[in-house]
Amino acid sequence: MGGPHARTPRNPARPRVFATRWLPGPALERLAERSELRVWPEPRPPGPAELADAAREAEGLLCLLCDRVDAALFEACPRLRVVSSVSVGVDHIDLEEATRRGIPVGHTPGVLTETTAELAFALLLAASRRVAEGDRLVRAGRWTPDRAWDPELLLGRDLLGATLGVLGAGAIGAAVARRAAAFGMRVAVWSRTRRELPGVPEPLWGSLEETLRRSEFLSIHLPLVPETRGLLDAARLGMLPRGAILVNTARGPIVDEAALVRALESGHIAAAGLDVFGTEPLPLESPLVRLENVVLTPHIGSASLATRARMAELAVENLLAGLERRPLPHCANTVSNSRPNTIP
Repeated sequence: MGGPHARTPRNPARPRVFATRWLPGPALERLAERSELRVWPEPRPPGPAELADAAREAEGLLCLLCDRVDAALFEACPRLRVVSSVSVGVDHIDLEEATRRGIPVGHTPGVLTETTAELAFALLLAASRRVAEGDRLVRAGRWTPDRAWDPELLLGRDLLGATLGVLGAGAIGAAVARRAAAFGMRVAVWSRTRRELPGVPEPLWGSLEETLRRSEFLSIHLPLVPETRGLLDAARLGMLPRGAILVNTARGPIVDEAALVRALESGHIAAAGLDVFGTEPLPLESPLVRLENVVLTPHIGSASLATRARMAELAVENLLAGLERRPLPHCANTVSNSRPNTIP
């Protein structure tokens, strides 16, 4: 295919598919062999009106978590038989509306667990040892001879012997907990479901409030659902021990950003490592941008070559199954896909 502007020749016998972005790996090449594939040609994501126009005749939609798939889009794209998202979370898709219309929604769970856990731990280490601050200091020429070895320069926090609170003991939370145990940390856990955590000796299970009060470090691994939106508000952030360090690689709106900024400014939270935000991309005018004690990354939890390629493969597998009216290997909603789409 050769690049994001590529398009297969028109073949009426093949289903029409629209992909909102070019993807790493060979998955789209395989999809193009079995469909009439169009790929959004711009580096930026399509806006709602652009997406509706581009996907108007499509029977399959391959999308990302930045693409809003809602009732308006379904109404504008009446031929859609399947939606497949290159993501684990599907909070960008109106699942209720998709289910009502008999449209299965695919996603890509499992494949990004270890990669996202690695980034969460990288942010934990970077925030605790002030890596980004040190990088900025050196690049700005502020590591001067009079501070060649300053015993008080960029003092950080040790992980060994400290307690990491893990909110959400799903696959990613469990993988982070294993890494914490290997670093000699105690692990406190709050989750809707208590499960075995191999590699984590004697995890401290407790209520949300108990876990927050124990957490010298806190890592968030919850889905974004109505019950978790704004879960970590000012009151709950205040339950963390003074000087705690917070990491979020889940979803931005789980944390009240204004309250987090105040806690970081006051020093109640010493530092944060954030890969997700309430608004993405993070606006430059956000107060988080000016805070020295925050490590910011642009939602790259799954961004390794191998993982992104595998996510693309799973998304294409889901899409092809939906187009062929087979059960999706990874379906986020409950839909009978053995009958024709009832929406004309």
